[in-house]
Amino acid sequence: MKAEKFTEILGADFYTGVPDSQLKALCNYLMNTYGIDPKHHVIAANEGNCTALAAGYHLATGKVPVVYMQNSGEGNIINPVASLLNDKVYAIPVMFVIGWRGEPGIHDEPQHIYQGEVTVRLLEDMGIKTYILGKETTEEELREAMKDFESVLAEGKDVAFVIRKGALTYDGKVVYKNDNEMKREEIIRHIIQVSGEDPVVSTTGKASRELFELREAFGQSHKYDFLTVGSMGHSSSIALGIAAQKPDTKIWCIDGDGAVLMHMGAMAVLGSEHPGNMIHIVINNGAHETVGGMPTVAAGVDLPAVAKACGYPFAVSVDSFESLDSELKAAKARHALTLIEVKCAIGARDDLGRPTTTAKENKENFMEYLKERS
Repeated sequence: MKAEKFTEILGADFYTGVPDSQLKALCNYLMNTYGIDPKHHVIAANEGNCTALAAGYHLATGKVPVVYMQNSGEGNIINPVASLLNDKVYAIPVMFVIGWRGEPGIHDEPQHIYQGEVTVRLLEDMGIKTYILGKETTEEELREAMKDFESVLAEGKDVAFVIRKGALTYDGKVVYKNDNEMKREEIIRHIIQVSGEDPVVSTTGKASRELFELREAFGQSHKYDFLTVGSMGHSSSIALGIAAQKPDTKIWCIDGDGAVLMHMGAMAVLGSEHPGNMIHIVINNGAHETVGGMPTVAAGVDLPAVAKACGYPFAVSVDSFESLDSELKAAKARHALTLIEVKCAIGARDDLGRPTTTAKENKENFMEYLKERS
């Protein structure tokens, strides 16, 4: 179904969400139609943030908003759905549009398998009436579903459209780019040349895939790295948990701007604990690149200033390999929590692969290596 027709049938004029690759057609349509406009379309920090924004829109207008997300974001909406939207509380109607990664019977990456199994069940447990949209769904069928949903929404309850792979299409094109010159894979290459045999925790998405391939290219062991293939936004907290227990080992965290925004409170905890053996690197391309390139607000955020306000003793921003190398070496030599923001271009190799080891193998090899470092 065309994204244009899908939105027409939903009949909403406010959308907020976190981009998803299975919703790329919808996201690109919204970008071409509205861009980023607080009255009509906001890409938020996380899915709970979206839900609260949607609630505010309803309070101001009395109309029903749309919140879009990957199904991995269901965990982030549970609290605001249960304690804000629910008809036993404020009875605020919202239409959720959810990309169904890990749908049973459809091959997907390991972090999506269990989430895919419980996607519809979680919605049902939250009292959210659900309609599954597939490639074969007709416009008439969707109109009938929407007619059914209208009575539910009128009662102050929430509904969800769960979107199967390939169900939405859009012929329009959107080019996502910025003015930065350094490519992420080269940035990571420079990082691991300085980190050496120090343990590395890398964020979800293409950063971990590139790290894995660089280790392969260099003939290096993967035991040095914990690849956070899921749980977006939590890599720095994982790294903090390791750094606190291994105070004599330098711990590196390769993070992304979208991930940092998703759970920015982690920076306050990091700053409060200020582990002297941890280096927090944020590769900032101002985009949710792994799921299509839609923008984050991080391009306009002074991340080093945020880090310093949170208690990081050192925080800098770099936009060249010369300055990156200098700051990496300085951070490795000092015993103080350091944040290095690296301004990055949007884009990755078309032939970028995926890790060939399982998540459990990655965990076991990494834990064994940490044990060796004791």
